[in-house]
Amino acid sequence: MDLRTRRDDRVPPVDADELFTTTLPEALERHRQAMEAGTARLRLRTLTVEVDGSAWTLASNAGRIEVRSGRGDGARVRFSAEALSDLVNDQATPIGYFSAGRLDMPEGGLGDLLDWWLVLRGALDARPLYVPGAVSFHSRDGGALDLKRSFFPDDDSDEMRHFLREAGFLHLRGVFREDEMAAISADMDRAAPTYREDDGKSWWATLDGGERCVVRMQAFDRHSETTAVLLEDPRFTRIGEIPGDGHTHRGLEGNRIEALFKPLGVVDGISDIPWHKDCSLGRHSYECCSLTVGISVTGAGSTSGQLGVVPGSHRALVWPALTPPEGLPQLELPTQTGDVTVHLSCTLHRAFPPVERERRVMYTGFRLPAVSPEAAQAAVAGRKRLGQIREAAPRTVSQEPAA
Repeated sequence: MDLRTRRDDRVPPVDADELFTTTLPEALERHRQAMEAGTARLRLRTLTVEVDGSAWTLASNAGRIEVRSGRGDGARVRFSAEALSDLVNDQATPIGYFSAGRLDMPEGGLGDLLDWWLVLRGALDARPLYVPGAVSFHSRDGGALDLKRSFFPDDDSDEMRHFLREAGFLHLRGVFREDEMAAISADMDRAAPTYREDDGKSWWATLDGGERCVVRMQAFDRHSETTAVLLEDPRFTRIGEIPGDGHTHRGLEGNRIEALFKPLGVVDGISDIPWHKDCSLGRHSYECCSLTVGISVTGAGSTSGQLGVVPGSHRALVWPALTPPEGLPQLELPTQTGDVTVHLSCTLHRAFPPVERERRVMYTGFRLPAVSPEAAQAAVAGRKRLGQIREAAPRTVSQEPAA
């Protein structure tokens, strides 16, 4: 499950002219056969890319991708040299730029750019674009995998590891006790008044009655001794051992775990996020696959904000948000109090809005070990840039700009 192909201490500079006249055309030709089935399915509208006054046009001609100098008809996007470099080096994505209000597209829409982003990633990263039927699910004995299977904490680690690699997620039942979750729920109520809007440590939403409320509290372990103890508990730390790739619990810098309220009637604010990958803003090739761990403080079902996943999406080069790909299943994960969900950082997932009862959940994660001290140090800068995009996001990724 270690899919990393890049290192932060080895990020090359990007020259726009060299990219569009040499690097990208050569990569497209080199991987043309592996990519042609996937590109044939895309509605590739001609796209002009402008960078600091220069322009290049990307077009699909009878299924063959052409890159030429100058402006063309169709969609148009403008990047700074730095923004283009981050896009090419996978430090950022169109979703990231859009969600932060930094996507400059005078003509066309986000969907046009995402289709070309797939072509760019396929060529530069030597990855075939997804086509229906390309992802299948097999059990350890070669039979069909039961995607609705759940596990208990003392189940065989090899079975869980295989399921996680195939499906991209796990549902672990009864990991923590109800009394532990009740204590944490009470801590959430006590902590909520200590957070303030614009404190840099919380997310807020507006309810249908006009009330503003906190929906995400970062660094929650500082407010909950029960949570802090839980993060050192073998029941929790064992989860990071399941992939067998040396994952360690680090959380985010200064943010080991987040506590989330999923209230009823949210009309504004980022609470129930639509389909997305955790790497949808960028850095897939630097950090995937990390593990995202959800601890059910309260249970969740079809009317109370349960999690949804797209099994196998971690093995597919698809849009990193907005729309699940054709041909992959969509699965809902109802949980009981004390259950844990685990998903890989590049597995498509979403939170459904509750309609009858609010949900409470905590999220944290495990990261792959750094390949070197130099790479670990350089990764901090990359995560800070990504964090700035994430915290600046004024809207959800479901709000696509008009064409």
